[in-house]
Amino acid sequence: MAKQKTKTSGSPLRKKNKSMLIMFLTPATLLYLLVFLYPSIRTFVMSFFKVEGVSDPVSSWVFNGGANYIDAFNDTLFRSSMTNLGKLWLFGGLGVMVLSLLYAVVLTSGLRGKSFFRSVIYLPNLVSAVAMGTMWLYYAFNKESFGLLNAIRGWFGLNNVLWTDPAHKFSSMLIAYCFGMVGYHMLIFMSGIERIGADFYEAATIEGANVFQKFFYITLPLLRGSIRTNLVMWTVASVGFFIWGQVFDPVNLSNQTVMPLNYMYELVFGSSNAAQAVRNSGIGAAIGVMMAAIVIIVFAATNFIVKNDDIEL
Repeated sequence: MAKQKTKTSGSPLRKKNKSMLIMFLTPATLLYLLVFLYPSIRTFVMSFFKVEGVSDPVSSWVFNGGANYIDAFNDTLFRSSMTNLGKLWLFGGLGVMVLSLLYAVVLTSGLRGKSFFRSVIYLPNLVSAVAMGTMWLYYAFNKESFGLLNAIRGWFGLNNVLWTDPAHKFSSMLIAYCFGMVGYHMLIFMSGIERIGADFYEAATIEGANVFQKFFYITLPLLRGSIRTNLVMWTVASVGFFIWGQVFDPVNLSNQTVMPLNYMYELVFGSSNAAQAVRNSGIGAAIGVMMAAIVIIVFAATNFIVKNDDIEL
């Protein structure tokens, strides 16, 4: 009888809680459908139509099947942008992940001043990308002797290097961008390392394991979830790479620095002096769909390769 009373008295409370949840979730759900889902569906549909302006009414769209995707890949500038994206993701990602993991291991090893060094390494993430890119261009990569890198070369009697000429521009942009991304991914690795119990390392020490053995047999395997997260976040950041390309080539798109989003922006808005006579938002939508597909594929691949999350500690 007591159990029956408790169940009956709790029923109105559960109904009230459900009503409150529905009341709070409904505005957020409607806002999500309006701000995210509708534009996504519209962009996907637009990618199969010939559309000049992104805000043109649907009645003016002309269906052309997959021609937008074919036209995009037939453009050498778009192919260059995809090549640059691949190099950014692979080479930049490799450098960022190695450095961020190295810093994370060092800073979680009992180093004094951990908070100070962590803040310093993360600091570039707090600076605007425009400001950071400008500083690298004018104070680090400057071709004159007062440029930081050329000044360092001068100390060793080496000649100045034109860091922003066509042969070096992409590498310079990659270095500048990756410099600011290390701190962000370092924090993700640090949070994963700090979750690993000290018992694992104590047991390994008793068994006579050295530093490298502890890293490869304990730290690295238990960071699977953090590695997966960093790979997905790096992919999202690489696909969304835009501002740095505009900073390093503010007037015209070039094969050295163009990225898919720069190319898409050019097609949709025609922003630079080399803007095409006719805008093509249909191809721009197709590029947006391809970029979303890349992120989904990488996310699915990482989840397939790393099937389980970190071991319960």
